[in-house]
Amino acid sequence: MSPRPTRTLRLLTAALALAALTVSACGSSASSRDTGTVDPADWNAVLAQAKGQTVNWYMYGGDDTLNNFVSGHLADRLRPLGVTVNQVKITDTADAINKVLGEKQAGLTTDGSVDAIWVNGENFATGVQADLWYCGWDTRIPSAKYVDFTDPAVANDFGVPVAGCEGVWQQANSALVYDSAELEPADVASVSSLIDWARRNPGRFTYPAPPDFTGSMAVRTILYDTIGGPATLAGAFDDTKYQPAAQKLWARLAELEPSLWRGGATYPQSQQAVEKLYSDGEISAFFTYGPGAVGAQVTKGLYPSSTRQAVPSAGNIANSSFVAIPDNAAHKAAALVLVNVLQEPETQLALYEAAGVYPGIDLRKTSAEIQQRFAAVPVPASVLPLTELTRNVQPELAAGYVNRLEKDWTATVLQK
Repeated sequence: MSPRPTRTLRLLTAALALAALTVSACGSSASSRDTGTVDPADWNAVLAQAKGQTVNWYMYGGDDTLNNFVSGHLADRLRPLGVTVNQVKITDTADAINKVLGEKQAGLTTDGSVDAIWVNGENFATGVQADLWYCGWDTRIPSAKYVDFTDPAVANDFGVPVAGCEGVWQQANSALVYDSAELEPADVASVSSLIDWARRNPGRFTYPAPPDFTGSMAVRTILYDTIGGPATLAGAFDDTKYQPAAQKLWARLAELEPSLWRGGATYPQSQQAVEKLYSDGEISAFFTYGPGAVGAQVTKGLYPSSTRQAVPSAGNIANSSFVAIPDNAAHKAAALVLVNVLQEPETQLALYEAAGVYPGIDLRKTSAEIQQRFAAVPVPASVLPLTELTRNVQPELAAGYVNRLEKDWTATVLQK
């Protein structure tokens, strides 16, 4: 998936924390809110409690295809269960975290306005540190039988143990999208060959400014290529390991910058802006976290038919997308039902068909029919088959490294 702009958590002042209490994402009455302990193991009780509730799901709202999926297929799946989904569209995951943190700081330990968050590793880690999450439910909901909890990408979120505090719902993989009428396969074989092409064709490549989620990934891809992979930065943040790696990265990015769009004088502020540059023909290549969605853009005529994808030799940086439930959520039962429906094979298949989103569940745990239907979904010429896309998967760095890279990129590259 294309997932997802993020920003290092901005701590709220006491005034903002109090102000957050006056804002509510929906107008459901107190009688429809959770009145007692939610036991995921007693699913009939969860369903009974969730009936009539509206789940306020805070999530990135910049993907129209995904928005239509939420308001269409997902809403239709939840409606017979008596649950309404209210998608609260945000551009920055930290905004939702700040809202929950502000409510907690103001003493609102129940009846919170945020019921679920499409969260990323950095902000999940912040929530863990601040003790914001409702935990102990991920293996106990019915659809957990489809999840491979032994998969490191499911058990950990950017190096932070999930520990029962999130439910997986997507698989994200990085790839390089390019116009094959402008670039040859040799130009996208490696980060070095891409940089060489950018020097010969100045202004035709760029990436969004971190901490945009995809922009941060693009920087990490260049980092991996620069230091020979992520192995030297494995584990928790270590400044003695970080400094020499970062210095090599900044030097390489400085060399690349004059060849970027607008000479690197400015950077797009979002992945959505980068994709529009490609659609408008201003650039010829960009990194994505949602390769499966590219085919739909070609079909709509937004991208040229010569659009193709590649995974440079540095590898495909992959991770899982999760939904987390705040501990003070007013509608925990409805949030649990939301995650359960998201993990159901039929929903996962519909999401793959509609938006090219790769499944977060383990298809080997589903029926033969579901597996056959997944296999039967046509793969456009512009999209890499999943087997090819995942041939050289690389892990994400721990959240501490990601946060530091984003902060230092701003100071070293953007504000130099």
